[in-house]
This record gives sequence, C-alpha cells and structure tokens, in this order.
Amino acid sequence: MEVKTPKTYEEQVQCIADKGFLIEDKDSCITFLKKANYYRLSAYFLPFKKKDGSYFSNISFHRIQKIYDFDSHIRALLFETIEEIECYLRTQFSYYSAHTYGSMGYLEADNFSQKHNKEKYDRKIQTSIEENARTLVVKHHKEQYDGQFPIWVIIEFFSMGMLSYFYNDMKTADQKKLAKEMYGTSPTCLMSWLRCVTDLRNRCAHYSRLYYWMFPAMPKIPKDFVFTADRKLFAQIAMLKLLYVDNQKWNSNVVAGIEALIEEFGEDISLKHIGFPTNWKELLVK
Repeated sequence: MEVKTPKTYEEQVQCIADKGFLIEDKDSCITFLKKANYYRLSAYFLPFKKKDGSYFSNISFHRIQKIYDFDSHIRALLFETIEEIECYLRTQFSYYSAHTYGSMGYLEADNFSQKHNKEKYDRKIQTSIEENARTLVVKHHKEQYDGQFPIWVIIEFFSMGMLSYFYNDMKTADQKKLAKEMYGTSPTCLMSWLRCVTDLRNRCAHYSRLYYWMFPAMPKIPKDFVFTADRKLFAQIAMLKLLYVDNQKWNSNVVAGIEALIEEFGEDISLKHIGFPTNWKELLVK
C-alpha cells in the first residue's frame, strides 16, 4: 500500500463528516484538530464503529470532543495517583532490601531467586545510572563513593517496570513477606498488580487513550472484592485501590475526583465503554 498523503484541516473535517459525524461548527472543529492530531483523535471514533466498518449516524463531533476531554482529565487524575503508589513501592522495596541484604545487597545474585538473570539485571541497573548521568546524585556518588549506589539511591532511578522486575526476581520468602506486610496479599496478586500498574502508568505518561481501551492484562482481584475483572479501565482503577494505602486520601481525592468527572461528562461518555458497573462508587470507596 502507498503511504497516504497529508490532508489539510479542512479535508480532515470533511473526512469526519464523511464518516457520518455531525459537525455543528466547522471552525470549532478545525480549532480542535489543531490541538489534537487527527490520527490520535480518530481512535475516539471507535466506540461508534459498526461491525461492517461504517459508523452510527447522528453522533455529534462535539460528543467526541467531550469524550476526548474526559479521557484527558481521568488520565491526569490516575497518573497523579500512580505517582504516590510508585513512591510507596520504592520506599518499601528499598527499605526491605537494605535491612535484609545491606545497602549494596541488591547487586548480589545470591539475594534473588534462581530465575534471576544477573547479566540482564546489571544492564538495567547500568542503564538507570547512564540515563541520569548528569544529575547531581549520580555525579556525587561517582566522585565520593567510587560509583557505588546504595539501594535507596538507585531505586529512585527505577522505572515502574523496573520496580516490577525487581520484585518478581526476589526470593519467594521475600516476596511473601513484602506482599503480606504491605498489602496483606499474596505474591501472585502483587505481581499481577505491578504488571498492570506498569501498563497503566505508561499509557498515562504517554497521553495514550484509556477510554474504550482493552488493557493487555487483567489484575487479580481478591475474593472479598465482589467484582469480576475484565480488561477495561475500571478493573485497572480497582487495582489502584488495592495498591493505594491512604484510605482517606483515596476517597477524598481519587473516588471524589472520578465522581466529579462522571458528573461533568456523564451525558457524553458511556460507563460501559470503560467497564464501570452501576455500583462503581460502592466498589471503589475504602
């Protein structure tokens, strides 16, 4: 297939109209397209696409804009929430590792499970250092400590994916102790949540679509959480509830924030498109 030729904003508006969407104000549509790449925006047409490839008629483009805005707002809210979870994980993992194996014990293969690939792990550690080579922290430890970084320093350079990798390679006994002390759960559940929160964080960080999106993995949900997980957004938010340790802040910031967004955009979004059950608030409140 030949690569498509670029289209002007006016031509993009016509493409939207040709799909059957109602454009009440052409100038307003163009203004929006100048802010949101058409290719990026076109993913928000998917909830209205039929199996034969055509689109439902009489869907206002204004509704697409509102869904896009809802997605942006909830993504920002969740990213802020994940940041707090990530900081908590860094603190707990580094504290446990330091007091169990010493400040530099994270570099010793014997302190991990048999599946641990030290060569691969060391490369990841080195990459973490190189990517932050210009920071004062790295310069200080290279000059004053011969390039040695205690676990509580190096872990601040770990990505969410690296934190997940770090936990997954721990000895089973260490995994069990951390999972129980931090969340009263099993390593299987915690590994599942870490995998899912990594995927969700990356989508939020790269401004990727959450609305009408199917995530690659379903989080394991404890039996006392009366909810059947799927790969839509609500299951990921339920997983964040399980990882978030400040109950009061979760209710006042996260649940209240979601409720405010649903109230503001409720006429344009569909809760089914993001996997929200009718009793979603009851399920999320701690």
